[in-house]
Amino acid sequence: MSKDLSATLQHIPDTALSGVIPFSFDRKPYHIFDLTEANEALHHIDLQDEQGFNDFIFGTLQANGCRVGVGGYAEDRYLYKRSTVFGEGEVRNIHLGIDIWAEAGMPVLAPLAGKVHSFADNDRHGDYGPTIILEHSFEGSIFYSLYGHLSKSSLEGLEVGQSIAAGQLLAHFGAYHENVHWPPHLHFQLIEDIGDHYGDYPGVALSREKEKYLANCPDPNLLLRIEGI
Repeated sequence: MSKDLSATLQHIPDTALSGVIPFSFDRKPYHIFDLTEANEALHHIDLQDEQGFNDFIFGTLQANGCRVGVGGYAEDRYLYKRSTVFGEGEVRNIHLGIDIWAEAGMPVLAPLAGKVHSFADNDRHGDYGPTIILEHSFEGSIFYSLYGHLSKSSLEGLEVGQSIAAGQLLAHFGAYHENVHWPPHLHFQLIEDIGDHYGDYPGVALSREKEKYLANCPDPNLLLRIEGI
């Protein structure tokens, strides 16, 4: 990521931003997930046991008295190394976005004004499912935000180039059967150079490509500004 874009993201005023879900992170409790090898609870979870992973996510939220969980940027995801979903041999394991875990149907809001760059239903096993990418411009910098694991209805009526206001209802979290068998959540990612990608962009990178991808995918919390992550 260029230093100019990093500075631009940090200097966007709070008044120009909206939360990405209608949840008050500054007033309500939320759980910060650790999906690295340091979390010993994960040693007993098989990512390919889809119901088991779902029970782990929502059981953890319930045990901590939370409706919402967050985390994951630049995280070395231990679970991915133990699953063929992310490849065999050299496995993609560096997470490039922030995940927000909550029940299916949770509204997704545009955190910053922009326009629709592209959208697609990436319905391969282990992929994003329904996905929207917005293009943003601020102080001469152009960058992109990606929203994955949405409901299929979120793609209805969208048009490339459509203007989107900060705080506008953009989508909803997809249910298990439509977000390619993940526990309901939003994958939120920022991208500086999207190249020729359309409706999709890698959300997890190989360890040996970590620096390249993190340089192109700045910390989404520069926009979300959630304390503690």
